[in-house]
Amino acid sequence: MFTGCGTALITPFRADLSLDEETFRSLVRKQIEAGINFLVPCGTTGESPTLSRSEYLRVVEITIEEAKGKVPVLAGAGGYNTEEVIELGNLIKKAGVDGILSVTPYYNKPTQEGLYQHYKHIAENVNLPVMLYNIQGRTAVNIEPDTVVRLSAIPNIIGVKEASANIGQMATLANKVPKDFIIVSGDDSTALPLIALGGQGLISVAANLIPGPMAELVNLALNNDFEGARAIQKQYLPFMDVNFIETSPGPLKAAMGLVGLIDPVLRLPMVPPRPENLEKIKTVLSNCGLMPKSRSNAVVEGRDLIGAK
Repeated sequence: MFTGCGTALITPFRADLSLDEETFRSLVRKQIEAGINFLVPCGTTGESPTLSRSEYLRVVEITIEEAKGKVPVLAGAGGYNTEEVIELGNLIKKAGVDGILSVTPYYNKPTQEGLYQHYKHIAENVNLPVMLYNIQGRTAVNIEPDTVVRLSAIPNIIGVKEASANIGQMATLANKVPKDFIIVSGDDSTALPLIALGGQGLISVAANLIPGPMAELVNLALNNDFEGARAIQKQYLPFMDVNFIETSPGPLKAAMGLVGLIDPVLRLPMVPPRPENLEKIKTVLSNCGLMPKSRSNAVVEGRDLIGAK
């Protein structure tokens, strides 16, 4: 269900910091039209730590309403309080999500046994597919491959979003987990090597702006057309990288604002990129063929910014 290319959706805000539901609906529809395989609302890219509970549930509801069963919805539901994660997971289960993506507990830095018991308890108390989310750079905790293998024996723990950027760890993981256990990249730039090692896809940040090309890249790689996938990677790698020139999703929202897709509003403690980095983002957009000639016509060199070739 959660293979191929999924999008870690941004959450657009208005100038008054309220949730921009109309723009969000439009973005979700465009993702589906462009061929994205599944949708991931309320993750880090969606600024979930700054969403109120009611806003969080509203974002999930809108995603489900717009998906209309055409693509699965894997909603973010993680944190450092295990019981709160379970409560949230059961709330969004009622809303109709197809699974939850649960980031490792941050700040309290559990041991490997603590991680195992945390996820086991969630899986036993939320009757949904659970995908682990390993991103040590954000949480200061790494799920070791052996711990993932232990967790893979729990029936509804179905996969892991691996964002360690550690190719060696990815290789070990792919070698050890059962064949039906899903491994997807959490970094756009490492999707190709992970798929080559046996991974099954990507949860993409870049796909917010270019879902068509990112879906095409992943699906070409999954069909062993690595030459075709590398051509897309070569064109868009600078954009994948510049999205992390500062803390994500600041650069991505700036880029989407520059091409006219959103009002690039962030909630504190996130702030807009520094002026020198904004100039770098503009240059990358231009060099990648992503900067529209006008905001009324977001088509450059025959490629719709949110579509495929």
